Formats: sequence, structure tokens, C-alpha cells
Amino acid sequence: MISPATSKPDRPKGGTTTDDFLGGRIAIEQPKAGHRAGSDAVFLAAAVEARVGESVLDAGAGVGVAGLCLLARLPRLAVTAVEIDPRLCALAASNAARNGLADRFTVIVADVAARAAVLRAAGLVPAAYDHVIANPPFHTEGEVRAAPEPSRAMAHVMGQGGLAAWVRFLAAMAAPKGTMTMIHRPECLGALLGLLEGRFGDVAVFPLFPKADASATRIIVRGRKGSRAAPRLLPGLVLHGPGGDYTAEAEAVLRGGEALWLASDKRKGRRLGG
Repeated sequence: MISPATSKPDRPKGGTTTDDFLGGRIAIEQPKAGHRAGSDAVFLAAAVEARVGESVLDAGAGVGVAGLCLLARLPRLAVTAVEIDPRLCALAASNAARNGLADRFTVIVADVAARAAVLRAAGLVPAAYDHVIANPPFHTEGEVRAAPEPSRAMAHVMGQGGLAAWVRFLAAMAAPKGTMTMIHRPECLGALLGLLEGRFGDVAVFPLFPKADASATRIIVRGRKGSRAAPRLLPGLVLHGPGGDYTAEAEAVLRGGEALWLASDKRKGRRLGG
């Protein structure tokens, strides 16, 4: 575990940049080379419907963007960020301190695929988090050529059976009736729905479309632990207008810090398979 208040990042090779998110409400230091956090993390955070006093576990947190965006919107939460790369963990802790959010932001160095005893020893308590969120690697080993930079390769490509391990971890950590929110590629929806079955129900699928006439390039998937409600396909969000600028709705999330609502009682959507 890394202390948010006292950790000093081991600087990544190639240096770092400091980038603004949510229209400048938070500033994030991240590696200049390798995987860099962007809009996916912001949209993931926006889809989490947390309440005051609840706890959030961010799996594969990187430099902490999703969790810190959540705290910028809902400061009275407790966020635990889990990341396998110690350098990124140190930067996440430093970013929390930089933005005055360290008191409710804990960073744990851990592999989500580790055995339960190892995870518990690292400080992770099963069935203890009101919300679990993840932005996992989008590709499986063998599908694409891994990047030469190790941290970028780790962030983009997982081993065979990796997505199943992530879902098992999220299900183990979520409290009864807790929610799971994940951002992924549309091509993985079938596999993801199969893995969620029996663990999370009331699954809402929220597509992100690059343009109005284009296929979705991302999906946000939200479920509730133990629910038996059927999955739903929601209208989603168009990110760019005809001229290439962000739509007003996308701007409201990315720069205004507004939330996306995926709950079944607010946005009915179309039920998958019916």
C-alpha cells in the first residue's frame, strides 16, 4: 500500500506531463511515453452513480484519473485505487495530493488476478465496496502486437482468460447489491455479458459513438451484484458533431464534470434479446 500523503513517484523514463481534466478542475501528472489516460477514464467516472459516504474501488487505476474525477464531482466518497505498476501507483497518490483529495484516496499496489489471500494481505477486503469500476486492457494476447514500451503493453494487452479474472475480481470486491461499471470495446460485449451472468444483473450497455452515423467505439457496461433483472441497451452518447468538435453533451461530461445516468429507474432503454 502507498501512503497518499508521503509517497514520492519514481519518475518514469521519458519524463511526465501534467494534464488538465474536467475543464481544469483536476491536474494529473502522467508518463509522457507509454499509456496515457484520456477521455475513457472520464466517461467511466461519469457513469458511476455513487452517493455521499459510499466507497468506490477502481481496478487498473493507472495514475488515478477515474477515481479523482469521481472525487471532483462527489468529494465525500472513499476511493481505493488498485494498480499493478508501482510507478503509476506512486503517481496516482501524488496526483491525489496535488488536487487536495488525498484524505479520501487510497492506492494499493496489486494484481487483480492474484489469489484472494494475496489481495487481502495487500489491504483489499472482499464484498466491501459499494461500487467497483474498471478500465481493463482492451485486447487479449495474440490479437494485436504488444507495444514495445512495457507499461503501455500491460495497459493495452492482457493474457488469455484475463477478462474473466477481472470480472471475478470485481464480483469478489463488490458489496451485496453493489454496482460494477466498466468501459470496453463493443466487440467484447458478448464475452463480457457471459462473464457477468450469475454475478451482476440489471446490466445496462451505454454505447459511445464517435459520430452520429458511426458505429460505437466504446461501451460502458454497468451491472448490479446479485440482481436478476434483464440487460438493457441504452441510447448512448454521440461524442463529435459534423465538424469534429465535441457535442454539447460530451462537453458537459468531459469538461463540465456532469454525470451519465445508467440506472434502470431513470433511463429505460431497450432490453437486450427482446
